[in-house]
Amino acid sequence: MKYDLHSHTTASDGELSPDALIARAREADIDVLAITDHDTLAAYGEIDQSTLRGLTLIPGTELSTQWQKNNVHIVGLNLPLDDSAFNDAIASQQRSRIERASIIADKLAKKGFADILPGVLEKAGKGSIGRPHFAQQLVEIGAVKSHEEAFKKYLGTGKTGDVKQVWPQLDEVVGWIRDAGGTAVLAHPDKYRLTRSKLHRLTDDFIAAGGEAIEVVSGKQDKVRTRELAKLCVEKNLLASSGSDFHQPGKFWAELGQQSPLPEECTPVWDRW
Repeated sequence: MKYDLHSHTTASDGELSPDALIARAREADIDVLAITDHDTLAAYGEIDQSTLRGLTLIPGTELSTQWQKNNVHIVGLNLPLDDSAFNDAIASQQRSRIERASIIADKLAKKGFADILPGVLEKAGKGSIGRPHFAQQLVEIGAVKSHEEAFKKYLGTGKTGDVKQVWPQLDEVVGWIRDAGGTAVLAHPDKYRLTRSKLHRLTDDFIAAGGEAIEVVSGKQDKVRTRELAKLCVEKNLLASSGSDFHQPGKFWAELGQQSPLPEECTPVWDRW
C-alpha cells in the first residue's frame, strides 16, 4: 500500500483543485491519500466521489498553533467532517487567518507596499488565506522576482510577515483533534529549525496534550534527518506518519507520493486505524 498523508489543494495554498489532486494521486499509484489544507476541511466538500476510483481518502487538515513563540503545525487525520465542535474550531482558525492577513498587510505597508491586501484576497479566493498568497502578490507587483525571494526578504521566519500571535496554543489545537476522535500528528518537525533539546521538549508537550504521531518523513528528506526523527519517534513511543507536503507540480522534493521510505523500526500511523 502506498500512502501520502500530507497534501494541499486550492482550498488553501495548493495549486491543484481537489479533483485534480486526486487524479494526480491515482497517476502516482497512491492507495491512501489525506488532503490536509491549512485550517480548513473545505476540499472534502468539493470532491466528485466518482473520481476516486478505489483511492481511499483520509479526511484531514493542517492546523496552525503556537508553541513557545514558534509557529508549529499539527496535522489532524481521520477527522469527522460533520463534528460541530471541530467545525467551530476550524471557523475560528479562518477568522484568525483573516486577522493575520490584515496584520501582515499593515506591516508590509510600512515597508512601502501599500494596498496589498485586496490583491492577496483575490488570489486566495475561497481558499484559506496564507503567506504564499502574499508571495504571489509581491511577485506580481514586481517587489520580488520569485516566491522564494518573497519569503527570504519579507515572509519567512523572523521576517516582517512572520506573524504568530493570532494562533492558539499547541495543547488547545491537539485537544480539538483528540476530542473529535482524530489522530494528531506533529507535522514536518525538521522545518522548525529547533535545537535537539527544544525538539524533544516540543515532542513531550505534544504528547502531554494527547498527540499520537510525528511525520518521520516529509517529502524527499535527507537520510540522516530521517534516521534522527525515526529514533525520536521510537524513543517517545509515537506512531510515524509520512507525507509529501505536496503543493504544486514541479517541486521534485515534495512530489505527491514520492517521499522517502518510512524506516522499518517505526510503527506507521495507519497500522492503528
